[in-house]
Order: sequence, then C-alpha cells, then structure tokens
Amino acid sequence: MGIPYYPGCTLSTKGHGYDVSGRAVAKALGMELVELPEWQCCGATFPLATDDSMALIAPTRVLQQAEREGEEVAALCAICYHVLKRTQTALERDQEMLERINWFTEQEYHGNVRVVHFLELLRDRLGWEALAERVTRPLKGLRAAPYYGCLLLRPYDEIHLDDPEAPTILHDLVRALGAEPVDFPYNLECCGSYLTVKEPEISKRLSGDIVTSAREEGAQVIVTACPLCHFNLDYPQRGTGGGRTGDEVPIVYFTQLMAVALGLPEEDWGMDNHYVDPRALFKTTGNEK
Repeated sequence: MGIPYYPGCTLSTKGHGYDVSGRAVAKALGMELVELPEWQCCGATFPLATDDSMALIAPTRVLQQAEREGEEVAALCAICYHVLKRTQTALERDQEMLERINWFTEQEYHGNVRVVHFLELLRDRLGWEALAERVTRPLKGLRAAPYYGCLLLRPYDEIHLDDPEAPTILHDLVRALGAEPVDFPYNLECCGSYLTVKEPEISKRLSGDIVTSAREEGAQVIVTACPLCHFNLDYPQRGTGGGRTGDEVPIVYFTQLMAVALGLPEEDWGMDNHYVDPRALFKTTGNEK
C-alpha cells in the first residue's frame, strides 16, 4: 500500500534522519511512503492575514500535485503538516480564494485530497495494538518524554489531530513501543521556533527550559515530530561533547524510536547527525521478544 508522501525541504537536508527512519518504519509496517514527484517548498509558515492568497500559492501547488497522485498526502514534518492542513481547510472554507489561486497557478485544485500526519495513520489505520504486535525489541525501562510543541496540534478547529491541551497520540505510541511515557510541564511549550535564526538566545532559553523540565521528571530521551523543535532542543547541548556531563537528554524523532523498537538495522535509525548522540542509550535499551 503506497501512500503519497510530502517530505518537505528540511527532511531532505538537516532533518534527513527523520526521513530515513520514517520511510524505513513505514515500509516495515506495510505503509510505504511514496514521495511526490517534483514537489516544492510548502512555504514553511502559514500566513497570519486571512486574505493573503499569494502566501497560499506554494502550499496549494503541493496540494495540486498530491491530488493528482491520490486522495491523501502524508507528512512527517510538523511544520509542513501544519501549513498543508491549514491550507486545505482554508480553501475548503473560501471558494473564492480557491478559484483565485487556481486562476493564478493555471492549475486546478478541487479540494479532493486529505492531508494526514503519519502519526494519524499509525493511530487510525494501523492501531496501537497492531503496532505493539510488530515490536521485536520492546523498549522496556526507557523513560521517554513526548514533546508536542506548537504546530502539530494547533489551531484545533483546523488541525483536528489530537486534544491541543491534553494530547495522547505520542504517549500512546511510546507505550506501544514498550517504553514509559514521561509527562512534564513543558511538553506543549514553544521551543522558540524560527527565533533561533534572529534571536538565538531567546530560543536557547526556551529550549533549555523544555529539556530541563523533561530531565527533572526523569526522562532519558525526548521524543518529537518536528525537525525545528528537534534542532532547537538538540543544538544547544552541542557544547557538552555529545553527552559527557550527564545532564544531556537526547532528542529523537518518534520514527527513530520506532525503528529501534521494530528491530530495524542501525542505518535505518537515521541518528548520524545528532548533537547528543542517542545511539549509546539505545544499544543498551530494549529486549528481544
């Protein structure tokens, strides 16, 4: 079963490990992600102005491409998912804007494609019990802190992925893999997002609070679905020599956690470019069934 897949720019560059592990686990579960041909950037941000048609052209082009491939398009990147999902919703609600963008792009988008996150497919199509049955290396004893951030869940009336104030989707995934989900007060707080470019000290402070909060609750690893969150949480820990002080908390994508639990080879983990290397933790965690 091939699923049309939009990787986005970051997963083709800095977040390549997310893409590698995502494709590997999807294939292992019979949900192969098939990359859209000739895709382009989604725009990376959703416009604040409700009548900004120009800002919606880039994500609409992605939806036009996806519509030619099937009835749905999957994303891994929380930012890409956020932009595409909100664009889909905006064009459903504003037919005049849809017609204007179709006229400008000289392509037709009919609104017949559904944007889904891969987490959504795991929960609603595969199911957590079925995922747990596929696990060959249960991550018993691992305390993993799900970090949701801002864009994966909000605004709820447009995203509809999970409860934005008390989400469970990452918690349930962690449990299905045999690990223990760790609640911590900052699991919905902003990591600083794009401020890491213009105001890095602000982002460093916000991200540091998140990592500290998770560590104080006993987390051994933080799990995310967003490449920008991953960078902002991981990068400030680079000065510690990759994990030599004992205070570091590795940051991993949920697909990387899955790759370990599903018993995939290390090259499918996609953990080569982490500033705090998680591989040592995973080599001593988990038991063969």
